[in-house]
Amino acid sequence: MKSLARVEGRKIGTLFTVGSESKVLAHSGCLILDPLSGHPIENRSIQDPDLRETIKELAQLDGGFVVSGRGTVLSACRYFESQLPNSKQPLGLGTRHIAAASISGTTGAVAVVVSESSIVRLYAGGILVNEILPELWLLHRHMPHIAKPILTSDHIQNLAIVSERA
Repeated sequence: MKSLARVEGRKIGTLFTVGSESKVLAHSGCLILDPLSGHPIENRSIQDPDLRETIKELAQLDGGFVVSGRGTVLSACRYFESQLPNSKQPLGLGTRHIAAASISGTTGAVAVVVSESSIVRLYAGGILVNEILPELWLLHRHMPHIAKPILTSDHIQNLAIVSERA
């Protein structure tokens, strides 16, 4: 995901939904003609390195991606309905995060936001549940947005994961 936040030196961000794909498709629409439409399903696995490069390119366009629970990218450049009031979300996060919270709360899908800062945030049930900082030094620049954070870190990969304390 870290490499997705920077494509050819430009900062980009995007949104993925995973699971509950029929509900997500019903609560979203394409901003442009869907660039993945008509491509064989076997060529749209999130595990396919060729598709990863395509996703990096498509992430530069507006909208997000719908991924099935089995890891097939079903649609790109989607606009997700946002129905949650801003007051329910942590301050300082933008519309992509509001859309992620809303679509996860409405459909039961997990929403993954890759920020332009390289931070990855996971939403489930309309709530921010994890923040992944790909570089530990980012922890000093970006305060976690989770209400009761607990930090775990993997010093081998230089990764910090912030979750809500149970």
